[in-house]
Amino acid sequence: MTTDTADGASLSLQPATPRENRIALVVVVISALVFLACIPFARVQLPQVWPFIPIYESALVVNDLITAVLLFGQFSFVRTRALLVLACGYVFTALITVAHALTFPGLFAPGGLLGATPQSTAWLYMFWHAGFPALVVAYAWMKSHPEEQKQSERPWTEVLLGSVAAAASVAGLTLLATAGAAALPAIMQGNRYTPAMIFVVSSTWVLSALALVVLWRRKPHTVIDLWLMIVMCAWIFDIALSAVFNAGRFDLGFYSGRIYGLLAASFVLWLLLIESAVMYGRLATRTRELAAVNKELDAFSYSVSHDLRAPLRAVDGFALMLEEDYAGKLDDEGRRLIGVVRSNAQRMNQLIDDLLDFSRLGRKEMAREPVDMAQVAREVASEIAPGSAAIEIAQLPAARGDRSLLKQVWVNLIGNAVKYSSKIENPRVEVGARAEGRLIVYWVRDNGAGFDMKYAGKLFGVFQRLHLPEEFPGTGVGLAIVQRVVSRHGGRVWAEAAPNQGACFYFTLPAAG
Repeated sequence: MTTDTADGASLSLQPATPRENRIALVVVVISALVFLACIPFARVQLPQVWPFIPIYESALVVNDLITAVLLFGQFSFVRTRALLVLACGYVFTALITVAHALTFPGLFAPGGLLGATPQSTAWLYMFWHAGFPALVVAYAWMKSHPEEQKQSERPWTEVLLGSVAAAASVAGLTLLATAGAAALPAIMQGNRYTPAMIFVVSSTWVLSALALVVLWRRKPHTVIDLWLMIVMCAWIFDIALSAVFNAGRFDLGFYSGRIYGLLAASFVLWLLLIESAVMYGRLATRTRELAAVNKELDAFSYSVSHDLRAPLRAVDGFALMLEEDYAGKLDDEGRRLIGVVRSNAQRMNQLIDDLLDFSRLGRKEMAREPVDMAQVAREVASEIAPGSAAIEIAQLPAARGDRSLLKQVWVNLIGNAVKYSSKIENPRVEVGARAEGRLIVYWVRDNGAGFDMKYAGKLFGVFQRLHLPEEFPGTGVGLAIVQRVVSRHGGRVWAEAAPNQGACFYFTLPAAG
């Protein structure tokens, strides 16, 4: 099986390859052949091996919990709620397996624990094998409906709520199967099934088949979809051998069906563990590649700062000599052209400085400490052309990050606000913030030139400008620096504006607390 994912994409997003489709087909065919071979012997009674139950169910619980943790980890990065639902499905199966084991008659107590009745364990098995397929159906449906797939803003809060919901569902179903058993039809008589069992188990069986069909129809299939289909096939075989073609507990169908169940619980776990190993290997390779690239960037920076500056200084210097020593011999057009040469040489020098600053941001080690954002913003405001605009700075919550890098954010945003409002009467700049959970949203608002929002996608690119240099000077690197700094702190930056009505730039950072 290959889990080679392009650009490190999650299994929940990476399309299944033809090779993976073929491997999955082979696994299903082999499982189906073993299943068909077991059917004629499913009712053969075997010895009651009591240690089999706790060993099998302990392995299930461990498998399902590890799978849930790995899926929650992927959800924290991908942040699509379909993956959260699937992870909660594995939490549900792990917890209900524990309840099933505790109520199993004769395992920990003659009649089982938790106030179990002779029907409790069988009903918990039915709830267990109906609940997970239902959540797989929900996963497949949500994945294929983008409107239901809004990205989570607080993934770990949703993980906690989803886990609590899974635990509450298991508690409710356990209560129904024990204290409320009288309201349910009897499906066990000793270790044998009653006639009502076939109707109950058929419903459970149909749910697994439905989950398989829904997954198949929701194309294109991702890698995890493919292996979930294998899981659903194994569950169909599990239910068939454990509760349809066998006669009761401790026959061949009982044991072999549970082995299918254990394999089904392991498929996605194996896939996620293999993916983790592949990603660690890829990460080590990328780290070595990045180290080599950084060395090349250092060499490039040295070349830019020394080799390119030398001819620029020469051009500017000779132009200055012409301007000073031969000004009297040049007409107005000649003096203008020399001025253009000098102006562009100086602009090129500034572009090189800004580009070097931008490239260094990606390599600078970041400090992680509380930063008094109000103090930093006031420092910047006092340094940027005092008196050129009225700058109002509200109370700003502290953030966690690198003070020197965050100062660059304020320098560029407040500096831009002052610059783009400089041509109107009564220029005004407002700096504010608000808390949103564990994040702080900061903003810088001005009443200046603004811009058309249809060009907003160009704002944060290097050397991208929405105004002519003759209108407002600059190199077009400042906002790119802002975005890089904020992104390195785990935040995001965006803007809202209208032509001649000012602009407001927002960015988020983790709160200091």
